[in-house]
Amino acid sequence: MPNKATIKGIASYIPEVSLTNEQLACEYPEWSIDKIFKKTGIKSRPIASETDTCSSMAVSASRKLFDKLNIESASIDYVLLCTQSPDYKLPTTACIVQSKLGVPTHAGALDFNLGCSGYVYGLSLAKGLIESGQCARVLLITSELYSRYINKQDKSVRTLFGDAATATLIEGVESEEELLSGFVFGSDGSGDKNLIVPHGGSATPIQSDSYQERTDSSGNLRAPADLYMNGAEILTFTLRSVPKLVNSVLKKANLEIDDVDKVVFHQANKFMLEKLRKKTKFTEEQFLVSYENYGNTVSSTIPLGLELAQNEGKLSSGDNVLVCGFGVGYSWAGSIIKWSSYA
Repeated sequence: MPNKATIKGIASYIPEVSLTNEQLACEYPEWSIDKIFKKTGIKSRPIASETDTCSSMAVSASRKLFDKLNIESASIDYVLLCTQSPDYKLPTTACIVQSKLGVPTHAGALDFNLGCSGYVYGLSLAKGLIESGQCARVLLITSELYSRYINKQDKSVRTLFGDAATATLIEGVESEEELLSGFVFGSDGSGDKNLIVPHGGSATPIQSDSYQERTDSSGNLRAPADLYMNGAEILTFTLRSVPKLVNSVLKKANLEIDDVDKVVFHQANKFMLEKLRKKTKFTEEQFLVSYENYGNTVSSTIPLGLELAQNEGKLSSGDNVLVCGFGVGYSWAGSIIKWSSYA
């Protein structure tokens, strides 16, 4: 019988400290608690401590997963780490995680930088490794600390983003049915400047003015080494690209909208997701959300949503779960997960 890749389990690491709307309003009285919640749907966002790193968060999520599934780190054949906030520019954070976890040195390990679409890309990479016979078990990790890039005086992004890490075990099982299917990808680098940390890479290294703060037309304060987001352009891109992505995934998987049991989109914010749900014609019952107490945790939003839905009993074995990531890059990806009793 064919060997098919499937999700065996998901676990997460959530920093203990949260940034609440009440705290934001206390720091900046002009930021209304009601206005923040009405626009974003977010009540609080986990924020990494000074001692948290990409690797430490990744290791914590992975150890929780190993405990949950009662497996040993020695059984992992490959570590895939999606992050835009690595420990260092080099070496590869996945290699640091491999060592800290005690994953064998014959295992593969790599970082990939994709942000909001990264989890779906990671599922595809893991599927390829397993179904081509290269690996038996793949550890897919997302670990994001966007708070390290955010100026505390920039309410355009500080109200949205949180920090979190997740770990997903993907392995092969005997099945005639595709358990991870319908993968569709896309990218459009012409939108690179609309969600960016301008200084710090090889194009614009850290300079004397990299931390010189400037005020924009909306009164937000940021420096070139801080995160910048053009919200209007990101929304336009999303509303243009995601409905087409959903249709392509359904067509590739030979499914209709009514065949989809649950939908987990990248959790950008309430305003964007409500617009997307209506445009894609999914019902509120199909459409799962998890942003309220997490915020936008970038590549961690989809696995966090899946873990939360499972914990709340909203996922059943055999469900068709459509997952869809989109954002920074621009990049986007979608697929269908046949939820199994293993997860």
